[in-house]
Amino acid sequence: MVITYHGGQCFKVSFGNTTLAFDPIAKESKLTSVKFGSDVAFISLNHPNFNGSSQVALGNKQPFVVSGPGEYEIGEVTVRGFGVKTTYENVEHFNTIYQVRLEEMNLVFLGALGDAEIDPKILGELGDIDILFVPIGGGDVLDVPAAAKLATKLEARLILPMHYDKTSLNTFLKEVGAETVKPVDKLTIKKRDVVVMEGDVVVLSV
Repeated sequence: MVITYHGGQCFKVSFGNTTLAFDPIAKESKLTSVKFGSDVAFISLNHPNFNGSSQVALGNKQPFVVSGPGEYEIGEVTVRGFGVKTTYENVEHFNTIYQVRLEEMNLVFLGALGDAEIDPKILGELGDIDILFVPIGGGDVLDVPAAAKLATKLEARLILPMHYDKTSLNTFLKEVGAETVKPVDKLTIKKRDVVVMEGDVVVLSV
């Protein structure tokens, strides 16, 4: 599995011939929009910062769009989405937390989560988390203390921060005792790599 970061909350996850896009950035966003082909696009919240599914349609890759709670099976990918209320730019939305299973790994993408107090029923469904994508930038999403506390509570083996600026990233790394972590261009990882991790942090550069 190869994971790259494209700013905001946008990640590209590739394995074999399959590509997943998480929260692709739309043209209408103030963030830099993305352009790559994907087989599945996960939209956590209906906002241009996260809903650019047309930006990840390229060539023969036209994504199956998952944009809300429910259970989905797309090829080798098994997905569960859990809806939680949140407020983004002063508008009430539903944010979807996605649990994605592939290559024997359990990925949890928290989306534009603004409140660390998640329904215990949802927490109980997430299982043992191999890779956790967590927003840390504050404002409309979790701030550093809340993000660090939630990541610790979820006992994720590997944590990938998102939705951050330089200040919040440095503060988060200090909070979780990972000050020496340096950004990397991409993460190539297998199940055997992640099983030996205990709350490790990887920062992906844009």
